[in-house]
Amino acid sequence: MSLFPRWREKTEGIVAPDERLPWPQTFAMGVQHVIAMFGATVLAPLLMGFDPNVAILMSGIGTLIFFAVVGGRVPSYLGSSFAFIGVVLTATGHAGGGPNPHLGVALGGIIACGALYTLIGLLVSATGTRWIERFMPPVVTGAVVAVIGLNLASVPVKNMAPTAFDTWMQAVTFLCVGAVAVFTRGMLQRLLILVGLVAATAIYAVLTNGLGLGQPIDLSRIAAAPWFGLPRFAAPEFSANAALLIAPVAIILVAENLGHLKAVSAMTGQDLDRYMGRAFIGDGLATMVSGASGGTGVTTYAENIGVMAATKIYSTAIFVVAALIAVVLGFSPKFGALIQSVPLAVMGGVSIVVFGLITVAGAKIWVDNRVDFSDNTNLIVAAVTLILGTGDFTLQLGQFKLGGIGTATFGAILLYALLRRR
Repeated sequence: MSLFPRWREKTEGIVAPDERLPWPQTFAMGVQHVIAMFGATVLAPLLMGFDPNVAILMSGIGTLIFFAVVGGRVPSYLGSSFAFIGVVLTATGHAGGGPNPHLGVALGGIIACGALYTLIGLLVSATGTRWIERFMPPVVTGAVVAVIGLNLASVPVKNMAPTAFDTWMQAVTFLCVGAVAVFTRGMLQRLLILVGLVAATAIYAVLTNGLGLGQPIDLSRIAAAPWFGLPRFAAPEFSANAALLIAPVAIILVAENLGHLKAVSAMTGQDLDRYMGRAFIGDGLATMVSGASGGTGVTTYAENIGVMAATKIYSTAIFVVAALIAVVLGFSPKFGALIQSVPLAVMGGVSIVVFGLITVAGAKIWVDNRVDFSDNTNLIVAAVTLILGTGDFTLQLGQFKLGGIGTATFGAILLYALLRRR
């Protein structure tokens, strides 16, 4: 298997993983995928007290590692995983806000998680996918993918609209994205997230900077930020307690990655199961490299799968471009400041669209695999999983805390294993 696929150029219609648009359009699509992943990839490290510039840099490097391991056959972007937030905060005692003083302990646990994840990938590569699919059939993977979107829904709705004006701007933003998706054609339609974001930002600037209706856009940070600069790297510290607390997140990452792979397979019409072990290994190695450098644990990003679902462009070339852009952003405070100058409400409106697309991607797994909801096992597994994740159902046992995505993932796997034995 060659490292880089021989992408065939295609200018219209559905673009498969081994095809690509002309390079200028491929670059534009790469920018759109950076926009799609940026909000969550930056938000997760901020919540855990990590340096967001390191997280952006490691997301790009991790995506390139993943691309190399799967031979460029699986279209995916790797970004900061929200599944680590609860266990990292518990392991470090960090209350959120500002740098995490015990960052090294968390990094050691993240490396342990990546190692366990890599071992699972090696096992899948050696023994095949049948055993893992037995525990994670389409009803489980579809529910886990949908739950990720539903669990994240409260982030833009509750945390990214502090004023009534911002709430209205979120509505304007998703209307802009929707209008681009429905009423435009060609490249504009394929860049619906990016074009919708630019249009909404322009409207926001007119209403705030021009008419004084809300918090104006501050461009001073862009001017003050240097073009190039090193992010704040950090070294890991290994603690048995932190490792035991954080390493089990690998099971959640396996379920996420499996669900994402099934979603992409359904969207592209290609059987990607033979790359499942490689995908786990690539994600595991990327998580270890990220943890060793001061970054968060990473996972294949449903946000970018949502963009693929909307654009029908699955070319892996786009993700190489997006990864390289992220690496540049990681070393450029000025570019980071430019992206972060996008108004919070506008980013929130885009997030509503993207998280919704994630949820629908999970439902699409059910539809494409003809999941039978007249079967009470499937019905109960899906119903309970969706509510656990959406309601952020949290279990705590001593120092160990499992948040909504975790309880939904383990709940779906365990419920299916128990109920199918009837």
